[in-house]
Amino acid sequence: MGNIRARKESGRLCFDFRYRGHRCREQTLLEDTPENRRTMAAVMKRIDAEITLGTFDYQSYFPTSSLVKKFPPKGGVQEVNEGVVGEDTKVPLFGDFSEEWYEENTIRWKRSYKYVMRSILDLHLIPAFGESKVSCINKGEILKYRSSLAKVKNGDKEGLSPDRINHIMTPLRMILADAADRNNFSTPFTGIKQLRVPRSEVDPFSLDEVRKFLATVREDFKNYYTVRFLTGMRTSEIDGLKWHNVDFDRRQILVRETLVMGAEDTTKTEFSQRVIGMSQPVYEALKAHFEVTGALGKFVFCTWNGGALNYSNVSSRVWYPTLEVLGFKKRVPYQTRHTTATLWLGAGENPEWIAKQMGHSTTKMLFSIYSRYVPNLTRKDGSAFEHLVVGGDRMEVAL
Repeated sequence: MGNIRARKESGRLCFDFRYRGHRCREQTLLEDTPENRRTMAAVMKRIDAEITLGTFDYQSYFPTSSLVKKFPPKGGVQEVNEGVVGEDTKVPLFGDFSEEWYEENTIRWKRSYKYVMRSILDLHLIPAFGESKVSCINKGEILKYRSSLAKVKNGDKEGLSPDRINHIMTPLRMILADAADRNNFSTPFTGIKQLRVPRSEVDPFSLDEVRKFLATVREDFKNYYTVRFLTGMRTSEIDGLKWHNVDFDRRQILVRETLVMGAEDTTKTEFSQRVIGMSQPVYEALKAHFEVTGALGKFVFCTWNGGALNYSNVSSRVWYPTLEVLGFKKRVPYQTRHTTATLWLGAGENPEWIAKQMGHSTTKMLFSIYSRYVPNLTRKDGSAFEHLVVGGDRMEVAL
């Protein structure tokens, strides 16, 4: 289906539609008024109908257009253009196909992921490609669209981040790959690689900062942040923690459920389901908190009437104000998880044990993300070799 648009340069109205796999934009001398838009919309409707029936004659509508030579009449039969499927009425529009794709895949997605996909479709992909046939979207249009995302106004920032752009382009890639497979055309995504994303830096708290934070935070949230800082639990995991998953006898926390956007859900991944051992401070914090909320309901950390916590409310009313009072730099609550990992590593705990406590499938992330925060306690920073060559033995090294 074509559209009526106004040119930014002139303010004049133009026809914007697809024909034989190409985007066609034909300028008019009409000003952008409601009446002129209605008039052109009626013409656009006839053009759409004739394209669908295979009777559209480009020259009869736009005799002076430079595109006339490109689209000679073919006796009402549409041709296949440059390897791209023509205006086949059986090929769906991107908007229609993406809705079908979404419905088919929701059964295997977590609730939070459904929300993300729905937002990307509604806010980005359907407005950009919804009226185009899936077989007519080409590589150039995809690259141009990706480039435009880097210029979108994003709060105080100019343009979306490479990571955010990649997250938007991923479902577009999946949708077009599925559409290509079902409608017998080649996906235009071939050769398009993801943007390079700068490595994200973690910013954990030192042990001294943790102690100062816990000594300053509101008393009713001291136990909550003690558990956060010393277990490495994600926000969704600690907010969704229930008393039946706290085993005081074995001193274990069973991570089995989460709370995402106010709704109970399963853990992020299979490896996220784990058993976390309680250190003495965590054990004491949970014991003390049981006296406060144990009789209120199922959640360990909850509101005064047993309801689930609102993570954004807790962050804005407790987390950030505490950082401000202490004069600490602003850091997101997720840094409590990074803090746990760096403290465990710094204490010399076994990396494999740490990975299991954190819910990681391997130790790779520990060494790639946190290694620079590990002090000399582990003796795996090159100091042992230095001691060998210049230490007590005064070993002579021949060069």
